[in-house]
Amino acid sequence: MATVTIRNLDDQLKHRLALRAAQHGRSMEAEVRVILAAAVEAPDRPDNLVEALLERFGSLGGVDLDLPVRHAPPRAPDLAS
Repeated sequence: MATVTIRNLDDQLKHRLALRAAQHGRSMEAEVRVILAAAVEAPDRPDNLVEALLERFGSLGGVDLDLPVRHAPPRAPDLAS
């Protein structure tokens, strides 16, 4: 396990940290470990773009598009020229 030393910590911040640790029944050192672990935890992200878009915009609903009817099948482009 590694050790981290924090210098020049504001006295007010240290006091608030001690209060928070006491509220959670932990030492200040344990409270700092919990805070640091939560701060660097990887966010839950979708695995692909479609999932990310659905998560972000899915609640907005979809759009119905009026597509024109094709009368002739599509042709391949002429690339000879």
